[in-house]
Amino acid sequence: MKLYYSKGACSLVSRICINELGLKCEYEAVNLSDKTTASGEDYWKINPKGAVPALLTDDKQILTENAVIQQYLVDTYHADKLLPPVGQWKRYRVLEWLNYIATELHKGFGPLFNPKMPDQVKQDITTPFLKKKFEFVDSQLSKNYLMGDEFTLPDGYLFVMLLWAKKVKLDLSHCKNLMRFMEQAMQRPSIRQSLEEEG
Repeated sequence: MKLYYSKGACSLVSRICINELGLKCEYEAVNLSDKTTASGEDYWKINPKGAVPALLTDDKQILTENAVIQQYLVDTYHADKLLPPVGQWKRYRVLEWLNYIATELHKGFGPLFNPKMPDQVKQDITTPFLKKKFEFVDSQLSKNYLMGDEFTLPDGYLFVMLLWAKKVKLDLSHCKNLMRFMEQAMQRPSIRQSLEEEG
């Protein structure tokens, strides 16, 4: 199994999941500006979308999109605590959060990372919009993790989004539940390992 990643990108989410499961995995960095891998491969040929992550499975399939890669991993390795089995309501609540973070938070950062987007638009439209989305998560985060006291798939994703928020200087200091979550997540072995691996 090999994960194609880029340092600081959302591929960190899939790495956290891999480490949470304790799986052996090879990692290869991708230069997103010229779409080449560390070994000199043309990344467009690996993933025609040109984005990370991409997972090369043991049976030589390429799988993309964080939410799907995570579901594949937990279903393949029967990690029911990270994602409960089909038929349990908790599974759909976990997937509900996973989808919210992928579509509302992750995609919400797009304009902030776009150098062609006017600063005024970022300041007046994108930042308040994104902050409101994080405030919603904060209002729902009454316990250690999104689903209570157990770490599940969307928690790793939320952690990476909070790293991004810090990177773009999005002030979330008033979101006390999110700040508590961040401190808690930073102590998790899979997250510490993933951050160390990416340097």
